Amino acid sequence: MNPTYASSQKAIHWIVFLLVLGVYGLTYAEDLFPRGDPNRDLVWWVHISFGLLLFGLVILRLGMRLLYGAPELPSEMAPLEQSLAKVTHLLLYVLLLAIPVLGILLTWSKGQALSFFGLFTIPAPFAPDRATAGLIKELHSLCANLILILAGLHAAAALWHHFVCKDDILKRMLPEQPARD
Repeated sequence: MNPTYASSQKAIHWIVFLLVLGVYGLTYAEDLFPRGDPNRDLVWWVHISFGLLLFGLVILRLGMRLLYGAPELPSEMAPLEQSLAKVTHLLLYVLLLAIPVLGILLTWSKGQALSFFGLFTIPAPFAPDRATAGLIKELHSLCANLILILAGLHAAAALWHHFVCKDDILKRMLPEQPARD
């Protein structure tokens, strides 16, 4: 097993990270505009488009993880620590899939079509349902908040390993450093 992730896995990891932050931030940017303002609709449309992009990249990332695998965890890590790392990664993947799926269902339950940057549109396959939309919105928001907490813990653990444990856990996901002469 390779001691580090493939460059493509690293790139997608960091793009997904930035997209999660961006999509989350767009949620708050939408609130800067009153209902009915075209800018609010634009922010919503961009939020959906980037959410769909995130969904596609997560599916690609999962495929790459199946194809390339993941580096083994250091044997000096305690069994509990290894288990927590595996569970955290699993939960992150579950949330990274659940959040966009809930977003898609939310959009459709509002009776709106999905548009991906205006390149294509998928109409709602069912009639609008306010009660269902409200429930899905709550779940979508809960999962979005959970992923930020979990990602924060994930980052804190990586920094802990780098600065306190002084192992190579963090370096496995950082870009390759060019050789110095």
